[in-house]
Amino acid sequence: MRIMSAQLETQSTEAAAEAVATAGKRVLLAAPRGYCAGVDRAVVTVEKALELYGPPVYVRKEIVHNKHVVETLKGLGAVFVEETDEVPEGATVIFSAHGVAPVVHEEAAARSLKTIDATCPLVTKVHREAVRFAQEDYDILLIGHEGHEEVVGTSGEAPDHITLVEGPDDVANISVRDPERVVWLSQTTLSVDETMETVRRLREKFPALANPPSDDICYATQNRQLAVKKMAPDTDLMIVVGSRNSSNSVRLVEVALEHGAAAGHLVDYAEEIDPAWFDGVQTVGVTSGASVPEILVRGVLALLAEHGYTDVRPIVAAEESLLFALPNELRRDLKAAAGAAGDGSKIRRDTAYDASSPLH
Repeated sequence: MRIMSAQLETQSTEAAAEAVATAGKRVLLAAPRGYCAGVDRAVVTVEKALELYGPPVYVRKEIVHNKHVVETLKGLGAVFVEETDEVPEGATVIFSAHGVAPVVHEEAAARSLKTIDATCPLVTKVHREAVRFAQEDYDILLIGHEGHEEVVGTSGEAPDHITLVEGPDDVANISVRDPERVVWLSQTTLSVDETMETVRRLREKFPALANPPSDDICYATQNRQLAVKKMAPDTDLMIVVGSRNSSNSVRLVEVALEHGAAAGHLVDYAEEIDPAWFDGVQTVGVTSGASVPEILVRGVLALLAEHGYTDVRPIVAAEESLLFALPNELRRDLKAAAGAAGDGSKIRRDTAYDASSPLH
C-alpha cells in the first residue's frame, strides 16, 4: 500500500509539474496562410501536365519558391531547368508562376518547344501595365528586388523604359527623362509598408508620379502580412514556414519583428525548429508563405504540441476565395483528353485534392 501510495503521489506530482509547465502556452495560427490562388494554379499545372503527358515535363526555374514543392514534383517526374536551351527540342516546358520576359517565349519558339505559361495572372497584370506605360512613353519605376525572377520578367517587357528601385534608400539615386511622365509599379510579393515608404519618397522627388491602375502587391501577400501584424504584438516567437528564396515568406518574418514579435524564424520544415527557441516563450505565432502547402504547417503544429503548445487559436485577418483557371494551353489538352476518354474520369478535377497530399 505504501509503495502504491508513493507511486500515485509521484504521478500526481509529475502531472502537476507538467500542468504548470504548459499553463498559458498557446499558438496563434494565422489565417489566411499558405497557398495563394496563383501558386495553387501553378502547382496543379505541373501535376496535371505530368498526368496528361507523362514524365518528363520540363519546368523553367522553380515553379514556385518552395523547397518541398519542388522536390516533390521532381519525384513525380518534373525536370527543373534554368533556361530553355536545356530543354530538348520539341519537348514540353512550363513557365513558372513568377513570369518570363518576351525573349524567353521567343527562345522557346525557336526550339519548337510546347509551352505552358503558369505565370500568376496578377503578375501578368503587372506585365501588361509595363507594356502599356512604355507605349505611352512613361519612365517606369519598378519597385522590387534585383535578380528576382518576377522583376526580371517584368523588366523584360520594356527594358528601355524601366528603372529598378530596390527600396526607400535607393530613391536618391533615381533619375528620369521627364518628371511629368513617370509611374511606379511593383513586384507582387513585397512588404506593403516598405513599398509605400518607397512610393512616398519617390513622390517627394517626382510630385507628378502616377500610380498603377490597381494594387500591384497581390491580395495574398497583403492578407498574410495583415494577419502577422495582428498577431505580432502578442507573440513571443513567430515561426514562418517558407523557403529562404521566397520573397513573401522572408517579408513575413520582417513584418513580425517590425510589429512587435520578440523573435522570428523562417523554416522549411518542423525539423529545423530549435527547441531552445521555446525558452521563456508562452505565445508562438505560426504562419506560412504563399507558396507553402498546409502539410508543412501541420508538421510545425505537431512539433509545438509535443512541447506543450496545444492551445491553438486562429487569428483571422481576411477571407479568401479567389481561384484562377488553369493555363489555356493545358485546359485545351485536358478537354481533348477527357473527350477521348469518354467521361474524362482519368483527368482529376482541380478541386479534387486529397487532404493527405504532400502538395496541398
